[in-house]
Amino acid sequence: MGIIAWILIGLLAGLIAKALMPGRDPGGIIITILIGIAGGLLGGWLGKVILGVDSIDGFFDLSTWVAAVIGSMIILGLYRLVAGGRHRHA
Repeated sequence: MGIIAWILIGLLAGLIAKALMPGRDPGGIIITILIGIAGGLLGGWLGKVILGVDSIDGFFDLSTWVAAVIGSMIILGLYRLVAGGRHRHA
C-alpha cells in the first residue's frame, strides 16, 4: 500500500478508535492520524506474531481495518496514560 493509503487508514482507524474509547484526548487530528498509522503497524505486527496471519493485505481487506483499529486502540490507551497525566493549570 502507498503512503496515501496508510494516511487514510490511519485517519479512519484513529477516529474509529476514539469513537470506541470515549473520553477526552490530549491531541488533535494530526495525533489521531499518527496514532492510527502506528496502530495499523502495531496491529499488523501483532496479527503476524500472535496469530501467524498477514493481517495487512490490502486497503479493502477487513483484516487490515480490524488490525488497524485494534492497534490504534492499544496505542490510544497508552497515549492517554502518558499524555493524559499531564494536566495544564490555568
